[in-house]
Amino acid sequence: MNKALFALSLGTFALGISEFVMMGILVNIADGLDVTITAAGRLISAYATGVCVGAVLLLMLRRMPLGSMMMMLAGVICAGNLLAAAAPGYHSMLAARFISGLPHGAYFGVGAIVARKLAAPGREVQAVSIMIAGMTVANLIGVPLGTWVAETVSWRIAFLAAGISGGVTLLLLRLWLPRFAPLPDSGRLSSQFSFLKTLPPWLIFGGVFIGQSGIYCWYSYIDPLLTRVSGFSYASLSWIMLLAGLGMFGGNLLAGPLARRFKPSLVAGCMQASALVLLPLISVFATNQPAMVALTFLCAAAMFGSGSPLQSSIVGYSRGGELLGAALIQIAYNAGNAIAAAVGGSVIAAGRGYTAPAIAGIPFVAVGSVLIFILYFRRERRG
Repeated sequence: MNKALFALSLGTFALGISEFVMMGILVNIADGLDVTITAAGRLISAYATGVCVGAVLLLMLRRMPLGSMMMMLAGVICAGNLLAAAAPGYHSMLAARFISGLPHGAYFGVGAIVARKLAAPGREVQAVSIMIAGMTVANLIGVPLGTWVAETVSWRIAFLAAGISGGVTLLLLRLWLPRFAPLPDSGRLSSQFSFLKTLPPWLIFGGVFIGQSGIYCWYSYIDPLLTRVSGFSYASLSWIMLLAGLGMFGGNLLAGPLARRFKPSLVAGCMQASALVLLPLISVFATNQPAMVALTFLCAAAMFGSGSPLQSSIVGYSRGGELLGAALIQIAYNAGNAIAAAVGGSVIAAGRGYTAPAIAGIPFVAVGSVLIFILYFRRERRG
């Protein structure tokens, strides 16, 4: 593997722990900060809000060399997670989660651009999938380990690990990332918006924003679903989160080669649409432990299988406004995540139980998948 791609993937590893470890330790954090599950769920929304704000601020840095931008973002990853590890109370934790989210969207957005520049012709999607692989490895190893440590020692150690990973990423990027000039810029911020006059970017943003939020409704509250409905012990969450991480890793790994044989939008649409079958089954088999293990693996694969094809596609569809395209797709992902956590929390607060978020997500997935398939049938298939 190209060393620079490895450095990029280590950053997404840190971001993966920072974002996804919350789902496995939500109950531990709620108990540790003496708040309700619903209140703890707002920490997920705080992170996602930070992602959206940070992605917009990325446009202000559009004249900065890409390598310098990546190193600055790695530094914020480090600082934000160290603040979360040391947060003394709920409100300081909310602030730390917001800061931790600021570099997320910008890192993925700029990282996708850099990964494509590092790739050989025809392997751009595969290079982006390697970058994203860091997040899938975080879900495969970091999140289960963080869940176990939270149960046996302290939930703060998980955020400490994410902060250290961010610091190491900064060092490796400085050592291994080639020098890239800033992206071409006309000097006018408005020039970044020209690509939005075409339909395909809007289909991608809509497919991500609506479709991913549907799957995230389920995943945001996987901890209480598995422990309080399926009957798994808290100790079992470690290996179940490991299995979810394996599903994410497999879904992302499968998407890269498939996108070389088929149109990226077709691959992404099929991956996302599979959740239309899986989410109802979660409600049906919520008390069946073997079934829930299998469904956790498959839903996690569906959630990540659409990522790299769409991330790579938006860079191709946003010529002249790559930074804005990169920013907007991360806003779409994480605004969807914030809404998903709020929707899932609201149906739980309404007394509908911990299986309700999965059902609430089904209409979102249906609409998002339709938008991605429209991109395939009306644009890419004719191309």
